[in-house]
Formats: sequence, structure tokens, C-alpha cells
Amino acid sequence: MKPFLISLATFACLVTGLQAQAASSVDLNVSGLITPNACAPSLSNGGVYDLGKIAARDLSVDAPTQLPAHGLPLAINCDAPTLLALEPRDNRLGSNYDDVNLGATFGLGLINGNQKLGSTKLGIHSIVGDGVEMYPLGSTDSSSWSPTSILSPHFLTAFTPIRAGNAPAPVQQLNAVVSIEPSIAPANTLLLTEEVPIDGSVTLTVKYL
Repeated sequence: MKPFLISLATFACLVTGLQAQAASSVDLNVSGLITPNACAPSLSNGGVYDLGKIAARDLSVDAPTQLPAHGLPLAINCDAPTLLALEPRDNRLGSNYDDVNLGATFGLGLINGNQKLGSTKLGIHSIVGDGVEMYPLGSTDSSSWSPTSILSPHFLTAFTPIRAGNAPAPVQQLNAVVSIEPSIAPANTLLLTEEVPIDGSVTLTVKYL
């Protein structure tokens, strides 16, 4: 995926029953930013973590079953030093079994129409930007940042060379490892009479700050 930034903001007003003193015109504004720099993210193995086949009898009956964790190398290459963040999107929204940690986990898909198969946590570590060790920062609005260790569907993750820093720094080449920690919902919440797919999917988009 080669994302780019064209932000559009529009404002319109629809008014019924206008009074005599109401204004006879309304403004519509289009604003945004086009950046000359482009960044291309990539994940090893095509971004796929294949868990293979898991026997239903090996799942915990009344508690989530933690599956083996795995790491996928991530690379972001930009044309020039760029202030950026990662914006994760859960492509299986509504299928997350982990209701307690919804801000920190992603869904693994639905089976049998409405049963939530499980959840997965994504972390990010071993970060090097332009040859310098970097640390992840999280923010919900791009205005205030704090240290984090995860990728979340509810906030942006940027990077700083300052441990416990609070402001992102521009990078041109960044390498990191995305850790994947999946778990399957308790077997007593699932109908497992036939094979069902583990179907987690997350899109990581580079957002220009």
C-alpha cells in the first residue's frame, strides 16, 4: 500500500423554516495539505502470520487460549525525512472477543455467523530510524503524545529517539518488528464441529503529521 495525504474538510448547513432575518448565503470550505514526500511501508512474508491447523481439543474450554507469538519485520522508506505515524485499522471490526482490552486488540473474524473467534494484540519494538534507536509514542489526536508499546485501532503510533519522549521525530528509513500475540476465545463459546478459518486482518497506513 502506498498511502498519500489529501485531507478534505467540508462544512455545509441545511436550514429549514428560515426566518426573515436569516442570512441568505452560507460558506463551504475545502482545506487540506499535499506533501511532496512519500513513504512506503512493507511487512516481511507479505504481512502474513500463518498459524497452521490447531486442534479444537487443544483449546481451553472456559478461558482464552494464547497461541504462539510471532514477529514480522516492518520497514518504512520515505523520499526524505518525514514526520509520520502508523494508523492501524481493524478489518474485522466487531469480531474482537477481548471486550476488556478493545483499545489494545484486534478481531480474528466471526465464525458460524456471529461467534467471535478471538483477538490479537500487536506490539512494536526493536525500532531503528535512520540508524538511531527509536521509541514508540501513541496519540488519539496528534496533539499530545505519550510512550506506548502497542499498535492500537484507536490511536496513532509515531516514533522518537528520546526514551520517554513526548514528541515525534521525522524519519526517512525506519525498521522495526511488529509482534503478533493471538488468542482464541474459550471453546465453550464456539461451535467447532468443522474447520473454521482464523481470519484476522489489520491495515497499517502511514499518516503524515
